[in-house]
Amino acid sequence: MLVNSPQATLRLSEKFILLLILSAFITLCFGAFFFLPDNSKHKRFDLGLEDVLIPHIDRQDPRPEKERRGTQTAAPRPHAQGGGLTLEFQATSFILLTHSHELQDFISSEIQWLLFVFQMMKHAWDSYRQYGWGHNELKPLAKKGHSTNIFGNSQLGASIVDALDTLYIMGLHEEFKDGQEWIDQNLDFSVNAEVSVFEVNIRFIGGLLAAYYLSGQEMFKQKAVQLAEKLLPAFNTPTGIPWAMVNLKSGVGRNWGWASAGSSILAEFGTLHMEFVHLTYLTGNPAYYQKVMHIRKLLAKMDRPNGLYPNYLNPRTGRWGQHHTSVGGLGDSFYEYLLKAWLMSDKTDTEARKTYDDAMEAIERHLIRKSNGGLTFIGEWKNGHLERKMGHLACFAGGMFALGADGSPDDKAGHYLQLGAEIAHTCHESYDRTVLKLGPEAFKFDSGLEAVAVRQNEKYYILRPEVIETYWYMWRFTHDPKYRQWGWEAAQAIDKYCRVSGGFSGVKDVYSSNPTYDDVQQSFFLAETLKYLYLLFSSDDLMPLESWVFNTEAHPLPVLHLANITLPGSEPAQL
Repeated sequence: MLVNSPQATLRLSEKFILLLILSAFITLCFGAFFFLPDNSKHKRFDLGLEDVLIPHIDRQDPRPEKERRGTQTAAPRPHAQGGGLTLEFQATSFILLTHSHELQDFISSEIQWLLFVFQMMKHAWDSYRQYGWGHNELKPLAKKGHSTNIFGNSQLGASIVDALDTLYIMGLHEEFKDGQEWIDQNLDFSVNAEVSVFEVNIRFIGGLLAAYYLSGQEMFKQKAVQLAEKLLPAFNTPTGIPWAMVNLKSGVGRNWGWASAGSSILAEFGTLHMEFVHLTYLTGNPAYYQKVMHIRKLLAKMDRPNGLYPNYLNPRTGRWGQHHTSVGGLGDSFYEYLLKAWLMSDKTDTEARKTYDDAMEAIERHLIRKSNGGLTFIGEWKNGHLERKMGHLACFAGGMFALGADGSPDDKAGHYLQLGAEIAHTCHESYDRTVLKLGPEAFKFDSGLEAVAVRQNEKYYILRPEVIETYWYMWRFTHDPKYRQWGWEAAQAIDKYCRVSGGFSGVKDVYSSNPTYDDVQQSFFLAETLKYLYLLFSSDDLMPLESWVFNTEAHPLPVLHLANITLPGSEPAQL
């Protein structure tokens, strides 16, 4: 043994040097990429948007100059050509995966976590590409396409449209190009399909507009406008409050049969503003802006019980339905879009900001409570009674409170940032108190139980993003490392318990050590969950919040600097 020890020592030294060189190479080549775009890499485009920051890869567009001129208008110059740094990124991922134990000590946690999420996205996309291409979603166990009634009976490629901007932001440009080609050649809205106005707006119009702003490809804008025209007949009601569903071919609309007394739903007709304002901005057609402003004006005139907005409004009579108020399902994104309308207008839409502030004051007074164990939660108001239950969907509110803290009345910015932190903590507890470390669909705060699901039909996890979304916003505004750590815990749990050979699936019971799968890879998993995880582990310079506002499906739309611009159909300096 003594004779061989110098040789063994030499091998160890060589191994150490090799790993050191390898880690230096990775850091040099890819470290900057993971934190792009920095200030030196921003492209500034004359969109009337004043210094909108577009992430990009420094590559020459390979097309002839004449062809490039023919496809570019007022949008950013396209940067989605070829693979860019993706091949190197994949090579780095391979090195990390095959030498993980040896290299972990040499590479920062953030880069390891980014690579982990990158590989999750690759697996989700590649599985959809292989087994569900063109279908709306994927059944990863059955390895075939899947759809739900929100998309009608047509193959609209919802997962493709929803995933585009995530692919682009992650540098997966070959995959982005595949999606772009499918949309260009196959996405047709002149089909006999009854679709959800809300879902199609946030996923398709939002996704197409985001892809347009990021890549500059005119086709995405054209598709978004084509679809928007198909949605306009849904507004043909006595009040102008749109139907929940519309047939893309006939224009006939109706509401969900389960909704209170034939009502439209607050979170659905109240979650159109961002996309429709951008449509008017891009096309010059005032109809989109006028439709959403009409909704706002109608709501402003209505009495609100205890200052709260009920979740149901009858589009025929203009009267509230059941007095049920929620910051989770049925209500959530209405409040989100009030705040984001203000942010998207470069903080000139003071009417939206005041409406948001008034709503938050009423919600805090009537819905937000602290449990006996000290957990802050948002309950649901039903006919004058507070139900001490919080849904996973309501967990987005932690991020919303943080996002809206700056600009709060009466110097309450610190208060709302703290409230956001408390909601984030509560939602983390809902994850931490399960066997799988994944959050249930809803959890209660009574009978000695806190942040725990009681009913079997509330114990499932369907790859939802809201908790991770709040972690990301809280990280951006506080840089408290616990939010990244919590996000990393969630990413590991999703990969461990939801990953299957054909993609990612939801699970039916997060309290079971042997959960069964629901066999659905939701399109929002690619649009939101994985995007928010990636951004959580990235630099703040990637999609800075000063320049981008994310719609409720996590599709980024640029801030519009409208101080000196008048939108068609609007008053000057208003939005």
